[in-house]
Amino acid sequence: MKDRLQKQLQIEVDTSFLYKKLSENTPDSGAAEIYKTMSSIEETHASKILSKIRLSDKNADIPSPSKRAKIQVRLASVFGWGMIISSLMGTEKVIAKNVITGKNQKGEEVNPGILNHYSILNNISKSSMGMKGGILAKLEGRHQSVGGNALRAAVLGANDGLVTNLSLIMGVAGAATGTKGIIIAGIAGLLAGAFSMALGEWLSVQSSRELNQRQVDIETEEMENSPEEEMLELALIYQSKGMEKEEAEKMAKKVFENKESAIDTLVREELGLDSQELGGSAWEAAFTSFILFAIGAIIPLLPFLFLNHFHPILISLGISTMGMFFLGAVITFYTGKSTWYSGLRQVLFGLLAAGLVYGIGRVIGGMVR
Repeated sequence: MKDRLQKQLQIEVDTSFLYKKLSENTPDSGAAEIYKTMSSIEETHASKILSKIRLSDKNADIPSPSKRAKIQVRLASVFGWGMIISSLMGTEKVIAKNVITGKNQKGEEVNPGILNHYSILNNISKSSMGMKGGILAKLEGRHQSVGGNALRAAVLGANDGLVTNLSLIMGVAGAATGTKGIIIAGIAGLLAGAFSMALGEWLSVQSSRELNQRQVDIETEEMENSPEEEMLELALIYQSKGMEKEEAEKMAKKVFENKESAIDTLVREELGLDSQELGGSAWEAAFTSFILFAIGAIIPLLPFLFLNHFHPILISLGISTMGMFFLGAVITFYTGKSTWYSGLRQVLFGLLAAGLVYGIGRVIGGMVR
């Protein structure tokens, strides 16, 4: 019982800490106030849990934020604070699930507001839906292009390169072609994979941009041809978010006083797009994919480039294993899963793929000699 409460206490402390950091690093004063309030609520939850713990341990005290939470903050400063929101959404769902389970077991009534924090975060990360006023409207789209997605893309890109090239190198090694053949295959695999990833990402983003631009053009044409109908639609959207009819109509009318802002607002509200970005830069996405894949792919190749006389195959497997574990562990700051579980899972699947390709290489090598 005490261990469970101690674990719950740490979760509340970490959650409060992350909300506090969000409030300190959010430029919008309205959003910062929301995060600050939520941090205070989590502090209250932590105090209540501590009171229960002190019934059996009078010396118990509030713990410091965990290393995981502190590392999340450092990563967020690089990849964007949206990753903190993604992580907190997962945490809030876990907390709510635990509370609901506990109350059901005791036969107690479940408070319907148990998922309020999750709902607030969901609104901030996706839209201003369900909240009155203009606070969250300013935030719409701000967290979606960065944060958890950036971190996840970085990890997955590097992992693709590492596992793909490790498997290729092990397959060639299984065919017993010698170090020279392994190096050639490894470099070819790195370049081919990196260029393939870059091209695929460029096509994906560019196609998305073109589709989004087409939607923006259609929305612009509709506004120019039927401004009254579009203004009415915008008012209805505001009403669906909880605003009173009169207030929604006034806000829609205010937006339509300026053509450019009206188009931007319609595109954002109806299509969920940022008319300035349209999904980001295709070239930037391609370059990033190339670099990330190459970083992962170079890891299993390094021993063959510099360690000819020191069992490069074993060293390649060793550093690749460490690389896969690291990448699996890093992604837990996004998913909230156990570091050991995710890291070892990554290693297991990566080594399984490499082992299978090595075996296939052995068979093919024996057949073509």
